[in-house]
Amino acid sequence: MSREDKLSVFLSKSRDWERSPTNIPGIFLLKLPSFRSRQASIAIEINPVDATGSATKKRGIIIRSASELDQFNHILIDQKLIELTRRIDEVNPKLEEKAGTTGSDTFEI
Repeated sequence: MSREDKLSVFLSKSRDWERSPTNIPGIFLLKLPSFRSRQASIAIEINPVDATGSATKKRGIIIRSASELDQFNHILIDQKLIELTRRIDEVNPKLEEKAGTTGSDTFEI
């Protein structure tokens, strides 16, 4: 089955707001429900994962199109943002990570 076929099956068979892991850690497929004039669609959710492969946030960054991804990329590579996050790391208390294994039911990209 091709990737396009797998995506079509995910779109037609999954429940609204269902999240499916991919083989890229922190990248999930998310089925968005139909709303008003918009049909149901698939989005990409970027959400950090723990050592077990589970999402660490209730909801991550939702990407609906290639142009949105380009906009986020432009923001995320800004040197001022990178410097700000490093300074925040120096100030914030350190977090402990839990060890574990990743799940086997993943969507191959």
